[in-house]
Amino acid sequence: MKQDFPTFGGHRPDTDTREIAFDCRFFLGDRPCVWHKTTGVLCTCDQYQKVEQRLLIIKLDAMGDVLRTTALLPALAEAHPRAAITWVTRRESRALLERNPYVTEVLNYGEDALVQLQARTFDRVINLDAGKTSSGLATLTKAAQKDGFILDPRGCVQPTNAAARKWLEMGLFDDLKRQGTRTYQDLMLEIVGLRGAPHRYVLELTEDERARGRMHLEQRGVNFSRLVIGLNTGAGRRWPLKQWRADGYLELIERLANRHHAQFVLLGGPEEHERHQRLIAGSQVPLVDSGCDNPVRHFAAIVAACNLVVAGDTLAMHLSLSLGRRTIVLFGPTSAAEIEMYGLGEKVLPQMECLACYKNACDFVPNCMDLITTDMVEAAVDRQISMISQLPKRVEQPFQLVETRE
Repeated sequence: MKQDFPTFGGHRPDTDTREIAFDCRFFLGDRPCVWHKTTGVLCTCDQYQKVEQRLLIIKLDAMGDVLRTTALLPALAEAHPRAAITWVTRRESRALLERNPYVTEVLNYGEDALVQLQARTFDRVINLDAGKTSSGLATLTKAAQKDGFILDPRGCVQPTNAAARKWLEMGLFDDLKRQGTRTYQDLMLEIVGLRGAPHRYVLELTEDERARGRMHLEQRGVNFSRLVIGLNTGAGRRWPLKQWRADGYLELIERLANRHHAQFVLLGGPEEHERHQRLIAGSQVPLVDSGCDNPVRHFAAIVAACNLVVAGDTLAMHLSLSLGRRTIVLFGPTSAAEIEMYGLGEKVLPQMECLACYKNACDFVPNCMDLITTDMVEAAVDRQISMISQLPKRVEQPFQLVETRE
């Protein structure tokens, strides 16, 4: 059957023109779909998936938040089985959504997204950011249903339902934030009306990407017959208080090295370069610097090659959990309750009433991260190592110096 073409300005395409499945999930418009390109099939082929609803997700900041928001996708796909999901995010987060089986298209925030959102209509818009930019995008987009946050004519962010109102209040009032006991995923699922639905991170690395991550570490001296512990020692620029003491990491490394015959891989981004160099210089145990300029998917593959990851509340933490790695997370100024561990590890935090303050600087000496002792982290590492189902072969000889490369 021929496709029923729309008419514009009274013009109707010639009835002999080739059928185009405009309503197929794989339709791109400006280029062949993946199935025509790879196999040469024509519309409508056996891969045809009719789109009956169009959903828009707006999640711009930050990369870790984008990744943990992917946990909502399985529930949304189940609730909207014939929907095409479009996701608007910043360019740096786009790679985290590549090959995601639930996302039909990703729009980079900018002129391209603005033009498209003004021209298109969606059945549902989900904006989980209480920021003015993302709320403004949600307001501009034409949709029958909007969940999360929009921008009113005064320029004030407004929640669209009671659950969004609770999340907005938690962001505005520190006492409510500290009282929170639910995970981010649970809170967001309630905003979209799917409270209690199963959820999980969705990050798809190919076997080739994983192999390149392992090769990267092998080239820097890692021996995968031994336990590999990744240490994400920094915290980026926005929340410097999230990082643990350098001397704490050095003491932890020295304690664990011979007892577990582990190798230690330093994980981080450009902000951690100098910190890594100081740790390498101050450590009596050889450390492997994985580099601080790895593209995010390659960085994820390096994380995936570790048996265990110790991190603060960072992107590396989210990557580790999304890839099924045993993970130990050190908490202080951000909410430990909001992080879902999925049974993959444990949280280490001190006893202080002012935790989850979300401050960039602190007047307390020692501060919350200083009060996390090496004993606390070491005990957590020991427990998690005992839970790793397939440990590398235990090698009893002492370490040899591992040459690291910039």
